[in-house]
Amino acid sequence: MASMETTSARSYTAKLIDGPLEGKTISTAFLDSGEPQPLIAIPAESGGKRFSYARTAGLEFAGDSSELPTAVEYRYRETLFD
Repeated sequence: MASMETTSARSYTAKLIDGPLEGKTISTAFLDSGEPQPLIAIPAESGGKRFSYARTAGLEFAGDSSELPTAVEYRYRETLFD
């Protein structure tokens, strides 16, 4: 099995913990500062709307020496209509 170690990770897994996309995960990029995105907007499959999620304090790390999280929890905020 391949190692999941990423010392210079540029993305992480966003875990959607409630709302219409509860239980789903997506890969998203860190900000240029190295911080996880504070807000993410995910397009709905049907189009014409997006689901807005806000970062929570829930972080997961690959190991003790990992500086950047490998997964971050997000809570549903609102549905945005285009």
